[in-house]
Amino acid sequence: MKKLLLAAAVAASFVGSLAYAEDAKPDNEVSFNIGAVSDYRYRGISQTRLDPALQGGADYTHNPTGFYAGTWLSTIKWTKDAGGSGNVEWDIYAGKRGEIVKDISYDVGVLSYVYPSNGLSNVPGFANANTTEIYGQVGYGPIYAKYSHSVTNLFGFVNSKNSGYLDIGANVEFTPGYTLNLHAGHQTVKNNTAYAYTDWKVGVTTEYAGVTFSAAAVATQADSALYVTPQGKFTGKTSIVLSALKSF
Repeated sequence: MKKLLLAAAVAASFVGSLAYAEDAKPDNEVSFNIGAVSDYRYRGISQTRLDPALQGGADYTHNPTGFYAGTWLSTIKWTKDAGGSGNVEWDIYAGKRGEIVKDISYDVGVLSYVYPSNGLSNVPGFANANTTEIYGQVGYGPIYAKYSHSVTNLFGFVNSKNSGYLDIGANVEFTPGYTLNLHAGHQTVKNNTAYAYTDWKVGVTTEYAGVTFSAAAVATQADSALYVTPQGKFTGKTSIVLSALKSF
């Protein structure tokens, strides 16, 4: 809040109160989002056979405590490609965020990925696709480090409980209205070490007419013989991914 030099102390107090009222957030906030991507990449791996996806979600935040909860959905194709069924990913999550000390932020929570009627538990060599992870993140300014740990089997991998994903990145505004997005991550798959890989991303985000647009180069070191669709598409290939997102 900007301090104003005023002749009278009463006037200063009054103006200060008005500024606080303008800046303060409501105790309870609800927001919605809807968007589209040219390829739904999650941890560098395409969930849509390198094809576009429609996405949307809703979030609730209790600002006084930092507690939040939300849900998000996307069209997918990977469960069918693995021999199961279903064409939707439905995420449900909740957590708490805030500051540890000044300028050091934290975010902890739980996230469940639900794949309705995925049927992968009936496919030889696969487990149910539904996955739950707990996560923790620490941030300093635009820089963050996050670790996610699976408390169930991971995305259909058999006997893969206790897999982990480390995500390090930064989102830096390099010129007014444009943000540079940097990310590097490493996925481990418990008892399925051949499926471990590293991924990275370099992108730019901007907003125009109330819509957030982004373009990013995405790549992985995933094994192209393992992360491949029945149509022969390598789902971890280096690509440019475009997206548009509207929040309201």
